[in-house]
Amino acid sequence: MRYHIIIPAAGNGFRYGAPVPKQYLPLAGKPVLQHAIDRMASSFPASTIHVVLAPDDHWFESSIAKQDNLQGLRLGGEAREQTVRNAIDALAGVANDDWIVVHDAVRPCIDPAAVLRLKAEVSADPVGGLLAIPMSDTLKVVGSDGRVLRSMPRESVWRAQTPQMFRYEVLRRALSRAGIDGWTDEAGAVEALGLRPRIVLGSGSNVKITYPGELDLAAAVLSRQESCEEAR
Repeated sequence: MRYHIIIPAAGNGFRYGAPVPKQYLPLAGKPVLQHAIDRMASSFPASTIHVVLAPDDHWFESSIAKQDNLQGLRLGGEAREQTVRNAIDALAGVANDDWIVVHDAVRPCIDPAAVLRLKAEVSADPVGGLLAIPMSDTLKVVGSDGRVLRSMPRESVWRAQTPQMFRYEVLRRALSRAGIDGWTDEAGAVEALGLRPRIVLGSGSNVKITYPGELDLAAAVLSRQESCEEAR
């Protein structure tokens, strides 16, 4: 049984509004994507990391450090699910029960403890699972006029994170189905097969950089993580 890491990095970052895709923005001395790669390399030593790029990506080779187990695949699609599906189709020599581990390019702060929990709690699962954290805020459904339509109970509602880890055959089958367009994470596609991914407690520090203020938040999290490491 092996781990195959996929980092979809074909997004253009329009919501962020930066002159370069947000995965290449500088964060604590190196690109956001480099942090994500380094965290995955540390948590899954000896596993190949496949970074899936847009065909016209102009930054990867000049921004990201070369590593023996790192491959750039210019197979990015128009949406995330297409990008991950293209990467899975390109993998060779993968056994059906191998693990496909998908991690967001813009989650640079994933901590080793959360990844260890994921690997430990999902290792014997026939399907797979994902990191997530329970919702603590009150949830509101809002109409197009900007007014609240109703409130939603937050019990049993969790906020999905990455990494998400599924058996190769399960995820390949899920992403090969017609009508997968629109799923925003791999777990959604697996759920559409009628399967129930396992939830593993994630971490509040696992920041996803989508909007400008979140880059500063990620910088603060990284600084605190480094301080904790130095204090040990």
